[in-house]
Amino acid sequence: MDTVRIVPLGGLGEFGCNMLAVEWGDSVIAVDCGVMFPSAELLGIDLVIPDVSYLLKRGKALRGIILTHAHEDHIGALPYILRRCQVPVYGTRLTLGFVRHKLRELEESTDLVEIAPGERFPVGPFTLEGIPVTHSLVDCIALAIDTPVGTIVHTGDFKIDNTPMAGQQFDFHRFAAWGDEGVLLLLSDSTNVERAGSTPSERTVGEGLRGIFGSSPGRIFISTFASHIPRIQQVAEVATDFGRKLVLSGRSIVNNTGIASDLGYLQLPRDVMTDSQSWQDVADDRLCFLTTGSQGEPLSALHRMAFDEHRSIRIQPGDTVVLSARFIPGNEKIISRLIDRLYRRGAHVHYERTSDIHVSGHASQEELKTMLQLTRPRYFVPVHGEYRQLCKHIELAREVGIPFAHCFLLENGDVLELDGQEAWRTGPVATGKVFVDGKGIGDVEDVVIRDRRHLSEDGLVVVAMAVHKRTGEVAAGPDLLARGLMRSEEEDDVLGTARDSLREFIDGCGAEMRTDAGELKEGIRRSLRKYFEKRLHRRPVIVPYIMEM
Repeated sequence: MDTVRIVPLGGLGEFGCNMLAVEWGDSVIAVDCGVMFPSAELLGIDLVIPDVSYLLKRGKALRGIILTHAHEDHIGALPYILRRCQVPVYGTRLTLGFVRHKLRELEESTDLVEIAPGERFPVGPFTLEGIPVTHSLVDCIALAIDTPVGTIVHTGDFKIDNTPMAGQQFDFHRFAAWGDEGVLLLLSDSTNVERAGSTPSERTVGEGLRGIFGSSPGRIFISTFASHIPRIQQVAEVATDFGRKLVLSGRSIVNNTGIASDLGYLQLPRDVMTDSQSWQDVADDRLCFLTTGSQGEPLSALHRMAFDEHRSIRIQPGDTVVLSARFIPGNEKIISRLIDRLYRRGAHVHYERTSDIHVSGHASQEELKTMLQLTRPRYFVPVHGEYRQLCKHIELAREVGIPFAHCFLLENGDVLELDGQEAWRTGPVATGKVFVDGKGIGDVEDVVIRDRRHLSEDGLVVVAMAVHKRTGEVAAGPDLLARGLMRSEEEDDVLGTARDSLREFIDGCGAEMRTDAGELKEGIRRSLRKYFEKRLHRRPVIVPYIMEM
């Protein structure tokens, strides 16, 4: 039986790693290819990307990756995925501008196919149309995917902003037209489903910024996401209106504003500067710094300014700092630490909980209802949200008349099949997460993370000794070195007793064990674990190093 298969590989029950496969016969397309930023317990991990082994097993069946917009949780995994499968990538002009820069930085390449909002284009057996939507970025689209069994609409990230900064309007007419033709399945953004009403327009942020500019006598620092082009445009306009020179600080801010300006999506003042230029010649009350670091990232420009680690800028008394972004769940502690530090330096800080300096880029309940009413889908799947939000979105769909039996609560790896008349769940397929650690992709597994957590929580003890290979006689040691286990004033006593205990074990274990390095190492681990657990009630990582002579 011929069916279309919907396979979410990331982004359901979580924020980030957005990727969805749509299959017909021996052809597959993927919608988006995003990253997730690691939580605190993923020690040392730089990025998390979706496991695409399911797609790799399909070989040449993957015909292309279609991008809805240029946020990292939708495009960030591309350089890593493209190393394993070379396929065309489709996106709008600004989206591909960001992608092109990202691929160049990581020395990757592929065919980039530019699509215009409203344009219909074929990929394998599918015909797609990008429908203009408004979001916290520009050049964003939803996708209408015409399949052999019916039309699938994927909203991407969206809100309904009737007064957008960049001029691209939410296209009510195209969504309604597809609804009139008949939408088989709607997949819709669930991020703000818990918020009643409608999300305010991006333009309302400008009013809050003007109030801050009008009451701030010293330097002003605005921190926002480097990809938030509409917000950056507002900051530039307000700074110009108040006679302040705009200074860009942060590599991603400089890169992204350059790309957006070159492509005509951003109009910056002619005299805009970077933090490496002579901004020191400008009076404090005529400066506005646009920086990265709204989430408290330790390597960001604002964090380095606050902690005296920036090469040229220090936060000083009288400065005003605006964190023009929401606190991403999981980042609250590190952001609070940054805010405290800024206040200690004498700055006045504005953030979402205290000032009107941010609005979301995602649809609230009334806008989500509008999307459902415009498209009138036969079947509905909520996407892009944590599990409770997916559940809440199904409740909302039922309120506007979608039968419960036609709503599917999917998780990553679940498979939904549709034949044009019916829909049913099958599968699941294998999915998961792949960790990016420096240059390594997928070579850090759960056991490595567990070891890193063990090291961070319980410390490390290194044992060094030399043994004659033939006789098992101890030629030197054992010597013990501890890190992260105890206070320095305790070390002599604790490690001295541990060394005596270990010597007693080694002397009593016999020459046979001492001539087998592997068995001796395991014996040392067991002996010291027992000692430290009894003495300190701790279980440090024990690393024996044995030189055989």
